[in-house]
Amino acid sequence: MSDLGKEYHIAGATVRKVQEQYLHHVPPSFLYPTAKSEEIKALEPALALVDMDEDRDTLVVSIHTWLVRTPDHVILIDTGSGNDKERPSNPIFHHQAIPFLDRLRDAGIEPEEVDFVVNTHLHVDHSGWNTVLRDGKWLPTFQNARYIFPRAEQKYYSSVASHNDANMHSLGVYEDSVRPVIEAGLADFIDCTGGPFLDRFTFLPTPGHSVGHMSVLLELDNEAAIFGGDVMNHPVQVGRPDLNTVFCEFPDQAVQSRRRVLEFAVNNRATYFSTHFPGSSAGYVTREGEKFRWTYA
Repeated sequence: MSDLGKEYHIAGATVRKVQEQYLHHVPPSFLYPTAKSEEIKALEPALALVDMDEDRDTLVVSIHTWLVRTPDHVILIDTGSGNDKERPSNPIFHHQAIPFLDRLRDAGIEPEEVDFVVNTHLHVDHSGWNTVLRDGKWLPTFQNARYIFPRAEQKYYSSVASHNDANMHSLGVYEDSVRPVIEAGLADFIDCTGGPFLDRFTFLPTPGHSVGHMSVLLELDNEAAIFGGDVMNHPVQVGRPDLNTVFCEFPDQAVQSRRRVLEFAVNNRATYFSTHFPGSSAGYVTREGEKFRWTYA
């Protein structure tokens, strides 16, 4: 995983990955419960070495933040799973101690220099670093930033409607990683229709994986990029966009959104910045006949 520190210059912005962690030995049968083992095996020739563990039987998943710098703003897109969180129903993320903020500083940004924090959705591995634990209280990590949440996500995860099996892995996230930001008066909300943001960004509604999931487009001077959140969790889904993960709560919408993003990436020659693909986590989608293909940048 040697692509840390790589910078991308696109649409007048600089994009860099800030790594939180890699998850190894993820069984395909867990992540994609409707896929048969032979279906995953059929996709293996199109997968890069970094996409799977050495045994070529299990998947590698990345968790990271995208640091985007424009001439005017410093923006973080998704914030990983965070430290010190109570996640007894999700042991991978329970009481972590990861030097993520040191890695952000290594990328040249102090927490107080962040202007905007964007959460594509409010799952456990996308909003954890919104807050840090200080003197027994959860406080916003980026105290000078505006935090941008999809409104539908905020309404859903603050209600008992989200207390179901599909969201068991994210129990407690709203209480320790979202509500403290709102109570601090640092939150702004994007409606379900999406729309423009700052001078070169657009929120693209991509519901399905979660109730109000938003992808983020970056466009300027005929250059385009898309930050896809959890529209796809692994390159497996580029070759098989019909496959939903175990975490996709609204399956039909998830497939529609995935195809929409793939089509956009192809038709606009857009760089795709994934949230969970391993390796560089960035690359390009091309079309081969009726199928899509992924190539790392």
